[in-house]
Amino acid sequence: MMLLILSRRGDTTVDLVLPKLARRGVDSLMWDPGDSGHRLTATVRGSEIGVRLGRTDLAEVSAVWVRRPGRPAGQIWASFLTDVWELLPATWFPCSPSREARADNKLAQLALAARLGLRIPETTVTSDPHELGLAYARANGRLIAKPPSRRAISVDGEEHLYYTTLVSRRHLASRHRLRHEPVTLQPYVEKSVEIRVTVVGERVFPVEIDSQAARTTRVDWRLADSSRVRNSPHDLPADVADRCRELTRELGLAYGAIDLIRTPEGEYVFLELNPNGQWEGHERLAGVPISDAVADWLAAAVRKDTA
Repeated sequence: MMLLILSRRGDTTVDLVLPKLARRGVDSLMWDPGDSGHRLTATVRGSEIGVRLGRTDLAEVSAVWVRRPGRPAGQIWASFLTDVWELLPATWFPCSPSREARADNKLAQLALAARLGLRIPETTVTSDPHELGLAYARANGRLIAKPPSRRAISVDGEEHLYYTTLVSRRHLASRHRLRHEPVTLQPYVEKSVEIRVTVVGERVFPVEIDSQAARTTRVDWRLADSSRVRNSPHDLPADVADRCRELTRELGLAYGAIDLIRTPEGEYVFLELNPNGQWEGHERLAGVPISDAVADWLAAAVRKDTA
């Protein structure tokens, strides 16, 4: 039995984990669904369904790691792959593609986090210009705007992200532009530090991000070169760690990258969970063994199906 890794070539996170998987005796096959020229075949003979990738029978795959696969070339390919993924009787990390789409619903995440006892900011997602003015007033002029999802936009073949922005009176003057695309609005939460909590199965790795040390990173730490923002291990209270585990589990995920704020008063505020967020940089900068936890989880998933 083997592990199927779905990612693009040159993925440094996969390169970090592969030697650890080999030391654990895991056979793996890496494939990028975005590559052209791949040979994927599904067959039905009587009641038997088979799927082959080149010469590899995917019945040998007992676990799948969805990392950073490229996008399939066109809707026909995408639809075919969706059907194929549903046929694989494998354990998925962090989850199957169909489940990831549901788990990435930011509004549902906020409501679930609140039910689990985490503090959340009041949130409005709207394309109504009038609502922007109301939210700005409720926040006493301290309002942030961000896209409803973290999906990148492609410009000239390069991917770009939208970042969190403080809403100013200048934005209010051009609020009519909001009709063209919805935006997420939240009161600005004062920060002492930001916390990235990486959950791998039942293991929790909190990393403190010193975003308030520089003016350019106070609203969104991703605006700076990550190597210039201090990352360090964080002593997360046990009850908050438990809620992060439970949130990830309730969303049907084996992995989650959770963003929290710790306020100057020491309270933790949940912002969002990314079902497949990056972690390699936080491991490198803070020295937390996330790659070992990922390798352990994947090796256990493969062994479970081969026992």
